[in-house]
Amino acid sequence: MATVVSHQAIASHKPSSFKASHFPKEPLNVPIKLRQKQFKIQATSSSQAPLLDPVLSPSKTIPQSYKKKSNEASLILIRHGESLWNEKNLFTGCVDVPLTEKGVAEAIQAGKRISNIPVDLIFTSSLIRAQMTAMLAMTQHRCKKVPIILHDESEKAQTWSHVFSEETRKQSIPVIAAWQLNERMYGELQGLNKEETAERYGTQQVHEWRRSYHIPPPKGESLEMCAERAVAYFEDNIQPELAFGNNVLIAAHGNSLRSIIMYLDKLTSQEVTSLELSTGLPLLYIFKDRKFMRRGSPVGPTEAGVYAYTKRLAQYRQTLDETL
Repeated sequence: MATVVSHQAIASHKPSSFKASHFPKEPLNVPIKLRQKQFKIQATSSSQAPLLDPVLSPSKTIPQSYKKKSNEASLILIRHGESLWNEKNLFTGCVDVPLTEKGVAEAIQAGKRISNIPVDLIFTSSLIRAQMTAMLAMTQHRCKKVPIILHDESEKAQTWSHVFSEETRKQSIPVIAAWQLNERMYGELQGLNKEETAERYGTQQVHEWRRSYHIPPPKGESLEMCAERAVAYFEDNIQPELAFGNNVLIAAHGNSLRSIIMYLDKLTSQEVTSLELSTGLPLLYIFKDRKFMRRGSPVGPTEAGVYAYTKRLAQYRQTLDETL
């Protein structure tokens, strides 16, 4: 089997340190380590440093001077809406294609489902279909804040995208794009029609490439490889935000989200291969006492989708009603 192509070569955004001048002055990322043994994930050299406090390193715990925003936080997961290659039944992987008209509608509907759930920070993959989904979903949110992608490609990119108004920053939500959340790289299958590929290689072989945990397609990634990068990024960059009390939305892909759900729900490699995520149907978890509690299901179109009637979210909705 050929060596897997590095995502860093195709990513449009790569994690690095963000300057404190970008967004709110309070720390948005205070890293902690909460690794699960079953993944055997090592720290990666591309792991993102604290977003708004370059002094802190990933190895440090939360300083006593930082007061948590809350003892619980919301985590929303959304698989992107239908893409143009989904519509054509093509293997997409890390090819960067946009949403269809149906995909746009799915993203908007997802936004309506989560419109009453607080969002402080958004993570997406580096691919446009995930970013479109996040942006369109937030147009439906009751907070009316504007999602803004943070650019760290270069010092010039950081300088040119600086927001100088404190009031405007308060009405914005940072969006962080990371290649680690990209879809599984399908290698030589990318761009091929799924039915024609099954006819060429056999239904059983294609099924193994698509659904097995350990077997990658030619020059591509297995679900296991996708899980290693996606879960490592989640632990190093997203879970610390939740531990601090920030409410997080992740807009990503079937396999990267399947990997994260495997971690959250402690699924086995067998269980995760049968997990199906519908496009545009959100899933909600509450993070409290270092535990994730599921509050909604994306399993199929007949499911109710996100629901969250905790005391904290009820208070949030009441506050919005009073201020809007």
